[in-house]
Amino acid sequence: MPDADSIELPAWAVVSPRRRAHIARVAALLDRWAAAMQLDAAERAAWQDAARYHDALRDAPDDILRQLSGDSTTPTAILHGPAAAVRLAADGERRADVIAAVRWHTLGRAEWARCGRALYMADFLEPGRRFDRELRAAIADEVPHDFDRAFRRVVRARIEWALREGKGIHGETVRLWDAVR
Repeated sequence: MPDADSIELPAWAVVSPRRRAHIARVAALLDRWAAAMQLDAAERAAWQDAARYHDALRDAPDDILRQLSGDSTTPTAILHGPAAAVRLAADGERRADVIAAVRWHTLGRAEWARCGRALYMADFLEPGRRFDRELRAAIADEVPHDFDRAFRRVVRARIEWALREGKGIHGETVRLWDAVR
């Protein structure tokens, strides 16, 4: 897996060095799981591409995120996924699972294929995050052995974190929780 400096991002990406390092850690975690799960080359490539693209616009200005997403009401902190998904589709990306993974990686999506679920977990579990390190590492180790159980644990942990931080729970996240609990 490439390091942060060599990870290939689209020309339209707007990322800080810190964000680039996060993307590289997410990609590395997904690559580790894909190898342990012996995924075929196509699924492994989809996971890697979703990792590279998921935060490609995370550091973009609010007006760009609103313009690309076509959304004038949602908080801009969660528009980078929808905006990146629009750019990917415009660039010719046709893998629906990759586009959906990127679009919904912040909120979750009940209808996801495995690619979206893997990205959702890796984005939360990547080892650069400073909170609940032992719990997150334990869940990350569980992913290749019991993917569905690990996914449920991540959805629950993300909801619990949002509640602890005083953040609201988006309707898509509630639908995801209802689908997996």
